[in-house]
Amino acid sequence: MTRDGHLTRGRAGVTPRGMFRRTLLALPLATPALAQDRPTRLVIAFPPGGSTDILGRLIAPRMTELLGATVTPENRSGASGAVGAGHVAQSAPDGTTLLLDSGGQSVNPFLLRGLSFDYVRDLAPVTLLATLPLVLVVRAEFPATTLPELLAALRADPAQARYGSVGIGARVHLAMAQLLKRAGLRGEHIPYRGGADQIAGLLRGDTPMGFTSPALATPLVRDGRLRAVAVSSAARFPALPEVPTVAEQGFDGFAIGDWLGMLAPAATPAPTIARIAAAAADAVNQPALRPRLDALGLQPAAEGPAAFARFLAAERAQFEALIREEGIRLES
Repeated sequence: MTRDGHLTRGRAGVTPRGMFRRTLLALPLATPALAQDRPTRLVIAFPPGGSTDILGRLIAPRMTELLGATVTPENRSGASGAVGAGHVAQSAPDGTTLLLDSGGQSVNPFLLRGLSFDYVRDLAPVTLLATLPLVLVVRAEFPATTLPELLAALRADPAQARYGSVGIGARVHLAMAQLLKRAGLRGEHIPYRGGADQIAGLLRGDTPMGFTSPALATPLVRDGRLRAVAVSSAARFPALPEVPTVAEQGFDGFAIGDWLGMLAPAATPAPTIARIAAAAADAVNQPALRPRLDALGLQPAAEGPAAFARFLAAERAQFEALIREEGIRLES
């Protein structure tokens, strides 16, 4: 497994991801627990219009075909995804209620107090669906074209070390906090209500830099209003192939991105989880969806329940340490 939580090539030259896909193709997808008269709710832990919501609505029709049960997306947002996650955690473990969540799941246990459920104990991983790199951008007027130049400018003038995010504990916040920590710098974090507000603040000059999503960054980079100096993933982002990764620019092993994945109530039978994972993997890998996913910056990454469980464990360990070391807390 790589440091970003993905599996590597095995001895025989076949990747675990490839083996999972061959296994899922052999699985009989229709089961009594997912019969036509037992509709399945796909609870989306975020509001309509975002990447999580869009992905859920894109894959639901194909999952309906494969499972023989109507898969209906249902938005239950709030508390950084905890409202939807809590609802699914307390649902019957029969395969008829599923959760579509994002990377906030890896940090919520360490930021939110008084949760009525436990993310690890009460939810069962089904499959990772897609990963989302983050793009580190600066204002076009900022005198830096590479990450080393940006960090040199911040060392020369620490007052410029201000960065925005979409909220405390958001992946774009934690990625910047981790980067500055490894660079030996301190920064001022300015949380905004969402990605559009964060970008507006950057363009106004409230902040000179920040990580953001590819969907927000790419058009502005191509228009010359922002400059991309790095991407946070382990590999370069296909839509911005000329932009090097953070790891390539002196930070070996740095790999922080967002992700979307599917979970079920704990105690859902393993055969049911395997069939749902197979249907979800088939759905997210439909060739017809690729242009839509590319536009969102989403890269399909379905690997099944076991790989997703390992991925989540590594994520939680990484972010628990960072949150505690940096003293990151949600405002009351």
